[in-house]
Amino acid sequence: MSKANNRRSSNWYGKMDKDGFIHRSWMKSQGLPDHVFDGRPIIGICNTWSELTPCNAGLRNLAEGVKRGVWEAGGVPLEFPVMSLGETQMKPTAMLFRNLLSMDVEESIRAYGIDGVVLLGGCDKTTPGQLMGAASVDLPTIVVSSGPMLNGKYKGKDIGSGTDVWRFSEEVRAGDMSLKEFMAAETGMSRSSGVCMTMGTASTMASLVEGMGLSLPTNATLPAVDARRMTLAHLSGKRIVEMVEEELNLSKVLTKESFQNAITLNSAIGGSTNSVIHLLALAGRAEIELNLEDFEKAEDIPLLVNLMPSGKYLMEDFCYAGGIAAVMDQIKKYIKPANTILNKDITHYFEGAEILNEDVIKTLDDPLKASAGLKVLRGNLAPNGAIIKPAAASENLLKHEGLAYVFEDIEDLKNNIDKPDLLVTKDSILVLKGCGPKGYPGMPEVGNMPIPKVLVEQGVRDMIRISDARMSGTAFGTIVLHVAPEANVGGPISIVETGDHIQIDAKNGVLELLVSDAEIKQRLKLRKKPKDNYTRGYAKLYIDNVMQADKGADLEFLVGKDTRLPTRESH
Repeated sequence: MSKANNRRSSNWYGKMDKDGFIHRSWMKSQGLPDHVFDGRPIIGICNTWSELTPCNAGLRNLAEGVKRGVWEAGGVPLEFPVMSLGETQMKPTAMLFRNLLSMDVEESIRAYGIDGVVLLGGCDKTTPGQLMGAASVDLPTIVVSSGPMLNGKYKGKDIGSGTDVWRFSEEVRAGDMSLKEFMAAETGMSRSSGVCMTMGTASTMASLVEGMGLSLPTNATLPAVDARRMTLAHLSGKRIVEMVEEELNLSKVLTKESFQNAITLNSAIGGSTNSVIHLLALAGRAEIELNLEDFEKAEDIPLLVNLMPSGKYLMEDFCYAGGIAAVMDQIKKYIKPANTILNKDITHYFEGAEILNEDVIKTLDDPLKASAGLKVLRGNLAPNGAIIKPAAASENLLKHEGLAYVFEDIEDLKNNIDKPDLLVTKDSILVLKGCGPKGYPGMPEVGNMPIPKVLVEQGVRDMIRISDARMSGTAFGTIVLHVAPEANVGGPISIVETGDHIQIDAKNGVLELLVSDAEIKQRLKLRKKPKDNYTRGYAKLYIDNVMQADKGADLEFLVGKDTRLPTRESH
């Protein structure tokens, strides 16, 4: 049997019977001629384009570039939509729907007669959600990202999406910036389509995708409006057809080594804390063992990229300075051999790369920070771990003991954070509960709590904040995140009270509630079960099945893969 007759798509379009007639005939209603069903590769273009997701607004055009490349290589491109997750637009949080997107992607790929798939994504949760779904089916897969937007501009200076939002917001609360100025900055921040131009979660995941060899080189940093991104889309379309011919399935690229390289790269670029959640979930789908201990192994990797929120530049500058290739060349001694979608070792991605601006990309001999890896904290407050990003924190707060001030939920925080008589000092430790996977639900980006107004007015711009939530990759501060187990499942964070002493020692990975074991046990015994606000639909399904942060917050029944070909026909 020829390779063409043995393709996955031949089970739809290669049959000379009633079922084959139905599959081909209805596709021909779109003007497709007979010969496209002669056994050539059928390529699915999985598109998260949506006008409700501004980050992904350019993907409609990029899809045309992919199609040109597929046709050129002798394949048949067929675009299909999946759920789009607009990080800045969705309530209560886009993270609630990451797993739903992954289900959409997985079932669409499985149900349709395609041989390979191109994932068009960008905004924070779309990239991991698409990859999770694709990993569970395991076809040849390539990622094309939407790319970062142009640098923001305000009063002749560059401003960064997210990062400067948090900064300006605090300045308004402190009375150092007028509301008129705040609104003016809003207009200049988002000047084109594309994802955040800071090293937020979207740019982080695009960077890690490139570093794992799941995209073509330069995918991470080329601005969304740069003509070379359309070229990249075209070449990606061409390459996916070749990958089908080579039978280069996703599992041949997505290996333990590629995950280890992603973790290393994340440290070097000052990547988002959200990468932990997404990589853990993706590894679960790929059936690769990955845990928080793997992230700890990269804690001594130096920070090389001078980019917001850990530095001062933006993604456009990073691109022109040499991009991911230049960074990987600097850290090549830490990079493990790993296959890529080019069917070549990852070293091929950065061979001959050079730094074109050493103020943007530092050398290994002269890093921005000597160690920048995410730090895992453990102790009686977080038995299953918590995360802190030292590169975005205040050095003097990384070892600290203070009195807790507790907010029981997000409403409590919003109703009280600006009270003039709030009993806090700069040494207090803010604790926010009820914002974990089950609690919110969806584990929102609220971990970077605002500084109490009474302290902002005194000039305080950072303090320790602890929660079972996440924070935006664009955010900064001494913030402890992903506390597991979360409050809503009875984790110790649920019984922290205002006035309790808390100790943090980031260097040694310690997060302790300085309360006796007996007292903790008694408080847990008396703890009231939180009210269930979701009794139907996907949110109910999510709450009933979502795992904790240290497991990637995937749904239990989605872990792993099912690569079986559907054999039952619908007629």
